[in-house]
Amino acid sequence: MARKQVKSVAGKVVAITGGARGIGKCTAQALIRRGARVAIGDLDAGLAEKTAAELGGNCVAFELDVTDRESFKRFLDDAEKELGPIDVVVNNAGIMPVGPFVDETDETARTMVDINLHGVIFGTKLALERMLPRGSGHIVNIASQAGKAGLPGGATYCATKHAVVGLSEAVRLENVGRGIEVSCVMPAVVNTELGGGLTDTRGVKKLEPEEVAEAIVEAIETNRFDVWVPKSSAGISVILSLVPRSGREAIARFMKADKVLAEVDEQERAAYEDRASKSTSESSEAERTTTNG
Repeated sequence: MARKQVKSVAGKVVAITGGARGIGKCTAQALIRRGARVAIGDLDAGLAEKTAAELGGNCVAFELDVTDRESFKRFLDDAEKELGPIDVVVNNAGIMPVGPFVDETDETARTMVDINLHGVIFGTKLALERMLPRGSGHIVNIASQAGKAGLPGGATYCATKHAVVGLSEAVRLENVGRGIEVSCVMPAVVNTELGGGLTDTRGVKKLEPEEVAEAIVEAIETNRFDVWVPKSSAGISVILSLVPRSGREAIARFMKADKVLAEVDEQERAAYEDRASKSTSESSEAERTTTNG
């Protein structure tokens, strides 16, 4: 079997959304170690600047609200002014409030769709506008294994991640032969603030964000589209697709997969859920107005 050609990321310019913490931060770190130059964007500009300072001279930081197209464009413009033409855009920013669907507020649903889906749509379109004229570029969209299944307690989150998978597949096919690569990353539960307080799946350990970061870098290096983390999940998904729905659901119950988002430690997740509810500049401004008024 022919060995897949590996392209170096050294010297490449990479823009990462939600880059101040978690998977985004670890991805920036992994890329910088390999010689890439990285721009991280985050709604928390102060934390983004702190992260960039930690990661060293090949990293710059800018404020970014992925739900605002102009903010996203400004982020990419500023990144290119500092570092040069962008070779890779990693659409990583996302939130995951959990709870019974019927109890979810419409505001929470809108915020999740705006960040998890519209943010990826904006980032993908803006990346293509820059990359297509040059005939080269790579877009990495962070989905989730929840984008391949439906998990109780995370209905809207699952919907947004299914959408990211479908979006990525369509964009990839639209741009075959045009020098544009697309990767769709589908991690299991990750040991970050977003994954805090979730019920463990039987026999499956939580991933560390560094593991997802390494998978993202490998996808860029090898032009892989389907990026399952861990890789063994791909085989499991194929096997489950051959099993009738009743069988799949029985397996999910046995593994406690149906409990992952439905039975959570609310106290452990309280700080994250509060921050996630203010994850757009509009929400943050409303909070400041309410607090100061």
